[in-house]
Amino acid sequence: MAENGEEKLIAVARHIAKTLGRNDTMADDILQIFSKFDGRFSREKLSEKMGEDDHRTYLALEQSLKSLDRRIARYIAADHPIWSDPADSSAFLDATDELIETIRDWNPMAGEKPVAACLDRADLLLQQVMFKLAEEFRSMMERGGESFDQTRSFGNDESAGNFSLDSDDEEDEDGGIEDHIPTAHPIADYDIVIDALPFGTINDLHEITKRMIAAGFDKECSHVFSSCRREFLEESLSRLGLQKLSIDEVQRMAWSDLEDQIERWIKAANVALRILFPSERRLCDRIFFGFPSSADLSFMEVCRGSTIQLLNFADAVALGSRAPERLFKVLDVFETLRDLMPEFDVVFSNHYCFSLGNEAVTIWKRLGESIRAIFIELQNLIRRDPPKTPIPGGSLHPITRYVMNYLRAACRSSQTLEQVFDENISTDRSLPSSSLYIEMVWIMDLLDSNLEAKSKIYKDSALRSVFMMNNGRYIIDKVRDNELGSLLGDDWIRKHSAKMRQFHVNYHISSWSKMLGLFKPDSTDTSKSIKEKLKSFNMYFEDTCRTQSTWIIFEDQMREELRSSVAEKLLPAYENFMKRFQNIAEAGKQTEKTMKNSLQDMKARIDGLFEGGRGGRGGTGRN
Repeated sequence: MAENGEEKLIAVARHIAKTLGRNDTMADDILQIFSKFDGRFSREKLSEKMGEDDHRTYLALEQSLKSLDRRIARYIAADHPIWSDPADSSAFLDATDELIETIRDWNPMAGEKPVAACLDRADLLLQQVMFKLAEEFRSMMERGGESFDQTRSFGNDESAGNFSLDSDDEEDEDGGIEDHIPTAHPIADYDIVIDALPFGTINDLHEITKRMIAAGFDKECSHVFSSCRREFLEESLSRLGLQKLSIDEVQRMAWSDLEDQIERWIKAANVALRILFPSERRLCDRIFFGFPSSADLSFMEVCRGSTIQLLNFADAVALGSRAPERLFKVLDVFETLRDLMPEFDVVFSNHYCFSLGNEAVTIWKRLGESIRAIFIELQNLIRRDPPKTPIPGGSLHPITRYVMNYLRAACRSSQTLEQVFDENISTDRSLPSSSLYIEMVWIMDLLDSNLEAKSKIYKDSALRSVFMMNNGRYIIDKVRDNELGSLLGDDWIRKHSAKMRQFHVNYHISSWSKMLGLFKPDSTDTSKSIKEKLKSFNMYFEDTCRTQSTWIIFEDQMREELRSSVAEKLLPAYENFMKRFQNIAEAGKQTEKTMKNSLQDMKARIDGLFEGGRGGRGGTGRN
């Protein structure tokens, strides 16, 4: 072997001399320089006629290739996996190493026709070897994945052991296996890594990888690896219930179906970014150890399709309908993607995957834009709800119930909404209020304006006040003691409560001030004038009680408060008036005849107010 090595070295020196020397004199000068540089390049050896020894050198190369061809051919033609026998795999790798080394050593002399012909044959043999290595690579990955119990890597941890992408098989009546869609078991801990292949298999794959990369087949090696692992990822997402859907298909999906798909997407995204992708990154780093660029490329090819599938679904949700009822599911997708951003940064940090990380950020921001657009649509919904038919009895309007329950539910995600609206806030940081506060106050003002317009449908000003009290009380009740109230603050609640008190005053003025005016003392009162006043009062009182007994105060406490306030103002004034009437001598025996209502009768009539007719409240509730 040492003799062959020296021959190769001398042959290379001769080749350099022949290549660089434009004529015999220049070539001779170069040979003389070599002889002074190394004793092995003696003038006698190098001054020999180069053509006479070239044939012997080329013959050595050809014999070496024939030997390698015989050794390699038996493995390429074998009908069983080479790596089924450690001795075979070791011998095949040794032969591969020798072939790669031979090509590398003789490549500087490729300009010589005999060497070029031998190298062409060597390249063809190398391609066969690489094809066989790729075949063995794929076979080992498939066999290793099937035989290795992935849950072994989780140890005995019970919560981690819940992770499984396998489904339980069920037998049908004929004893066969019933076909059904497999689903994933619940995951209690995302801090786990899957060892997709046995340790020995990973080492064998690494040895193949080293040879393929050394031979310049790094892309082919990455392709074989990624095609196998990509199938695993796609199957994993499928078993988690995530369908392959285009953006158009997602947008055409019925909302109930889309809600279900979003729930599945959230689970799949968490498993992919926190378990599957890090596990694939780890596997790439181990198989392509020492070749970081190939590891990065392989990882990108493995995860790109599944990542795009996940991001396209989120993008479809972001680009979908702006209907207000979609807010909460869009928030779920936004929060999921936001919480997974650190995983995106870590897993997709190399330059091959950089675009995937950027796309995730872009879609996350687009989801924020979608949330802001949904709130704009909510505002438009309030504006477009016209004052048409009045609500019977001045009760709670459906839009008040809808908007307040909507905002209350939305504010359970107040921190997320703050983040969403801060993206769109004015650059004027001197403003004392948060962006979400401004948004909520604006919506509340729109609702107030809408209700004011609706109240004007009622011809009776007292009923108008009852309508505003019903809706105003509902608003305050929904704001108190929750995230919405914390956001709007005590000042907003106090101001709204003051408006409520004004509606209360307006109601009394519209309903009872005229009657109370009849009871005011007048020095010119006579028995006759007092009788007229009493008759007028009885008529007004009867008419008012009959009318307002059909009105509705939906909230029990407010209904009792309003009745009590009426009784507190009316009954003492009525009692004083009757005492004055009885003290006038001319009244005589006609007093009892004129007094239609006793205090108890009046109290009973007042207690019948706001029942919505026949003691009912029109089926309204407080929710």
